[in-house]
Amino acid sequence: MAEDVFKALADPTRRRILDELVERDGQTLFELCARLVTTHGIGLSRQAISQHLAVLEAAGLVLPRREGRYKFHDVNTEPLEHIVNRWLRPDASEDTP
Repeated sequence: MAEDVFKALADPTRRRILDELVERDGQTLFELCARLVTTHGIGLSRQAISQHLAVLEAAGLVLPRREGRYKFHDVNTEPLEHIVNRWLRPDASEDTP
């Protein structure tokens, strides 16, 4: 699971998509494309952004939901919490003098 998260976060475009979803959760693909162009100057096609979203969804970082004919994307930080908890776990060797 951690490998999928690291691979998903390795791409700068995917990190910018997550930044946009953190700033305003629950966006459609069209809204994300517009914000990526205006905020970051990323002029990728909807298909390219959709592929990036698929990678983020596979890693569990983005959760899609449907409302009628619209598909919204919400950020999910739960996979990151597992990684942070692993790194912040106290090391037993540091406790011994």
